[in-house]
Amino acid sequence: MDEDALDTRLVSATRAADAEAVRTLLERGANPNAIGCAGLPVLCSAVAAYDAPTAETLVQAGADPDRTLPDGTTPLWRAVDSGSPAVFSAVLGDEPRLRLPETVRERLLALARDWYETGSAEQLRRRTGAPGPAATVSVQDGSYGWESVPQVSLGGSVTRSGHGAILTSLEWAFRILTPVDELIARAAGQPDEDQVTWWEVCSVLLQRRSFETWSAVVALRHHPDPAYRRTVARYLWMRGVSGCASSYATKESDMLAVWAAEESDSTVLAHVLNAFAEYEHPGREALGLRYAGHPDPLVRREVPAVLAGDDASLTRAARAALLSLTHDPDATVRANACRAGRGDAGLLPQVTEALVLLAEDPDPVLRGVVAGELAVSPDRSTAVADTLWALLDEDDPSVRLEAAYGLALRDDPRTAGAIDRADPFNARFAPDHRANELWKWQRKNPPTT
Repeated sequence: MDEDALDTRLVSATRAADAEAVRTLLERGANPNAIGCAGLPVLCSAVAAYDAPTAETLVQAGADPDRTLPDGTTPLWRAVDSGSPAVFSAVLGDEPRLRLPETVRERLLALARDWYETGSAEQLRRRTGAPGPAATVSVQDGSYGWESVPQVSLGGSVTRSGHGAILTSLEWAFRILTPVDELIARAAGQPDEDQVTWWEVCSVLLQRRSFETWSAVVALRHHPDPAYRRTVARYLWMRGVSGCASSYATKESDMLAVWAAEESDSTVLAHVLNAFAEYEHPGREALGLRYAGHPDPLVRREVPAVLAGDDASLTRAARAALLSLTHDPDATVRANACRAGRGDAGLLPQVTEALVLLAEDPDPVLRGVVAGELAVSPDRSTAVADTLWALLDEDDPSVRLEAAYGLALRDDPRTAGAIDRADPFNARFAPDHRANELWKWQRKNPPTT
């Protein structure tokens, strides 16, 4: 196939948001800077469609994010303008601080800051002149389920409201050390469901590995605004999860224990306990027992992880508390208690019973948790296998994958049918240990004719 034909197919694959086809065509020699719709590079088409995977594939193959377009913008400018942190990250490219002249860096920062400070709806109103309220919906932005941002529409124009995250990412990419107070305020000022901004803020703060940064962040745990304190707790959780807390681990765990005892806001307390569970601390069981009967389910949801820790051997008191939490009125508390108690042989029958009941919960997210827990459960009873089979009716492909995986681990006679229903060899699951296990099961159990 000649180059023109490859480029034509690349344009079509980009318009179809088929990142795999785009990658294949690029490997066969298609031009990553091919001109597509409206005389613009295909990268601009991916940006306009909020197609981060395709945009990333194009940039990695050599698409120029800094190419000047007829209107004076660049693909990177349009990515900032889009308000999608995922698209922006895909288009940013390597070494932007060294690659871009200072004047260009300043213009990009000014653009992101203007969007962030003005607000998406007001900015669209200024650009379009359209009156009336803007329409806002929450959309997934990125490959992880938690990456949701508001998408705002007005006067025929659309943007996403992730400019706080984009501004934060740009500043760090250009090695601008924004004051800690300003960054925390940026995260705290967003609605709680806008996780991309606080995630980016905390990620940048983690990368700024100085004692001065750490001290400035943790000092804000005393801030009168709960949103500030919640952001600090999230930062400490990320430090615990990522292992960045190694040099401060003891100090941070002690700090979190004291903070939990003093915290009056139950939402912040839940975040503090969530962070505390990522650390080793001699008082973790006592702290978990203290809050096992807290009136707010948000707090009780964090207690199982605090009680269990990394040690599968539970004390009698911790086992009793977890057993009680498997009967909690809140379904998420029950699910978390089951997850924390699954390694304790004494709790296995009660955990299994609670999980089987949770498989009928109306919340699909919880049913997904159940599938994952039952799949790896040491319980090999018929009740568990039948529940996994029933979970193959779920709409979520990842839940069906977990269910099929659990049946394969049990060498259940229904595994072949489960594999057909789960479609585990779809590209979205590659690479995946569960899909690999199902592939190995098929190799050992070829169909009989």
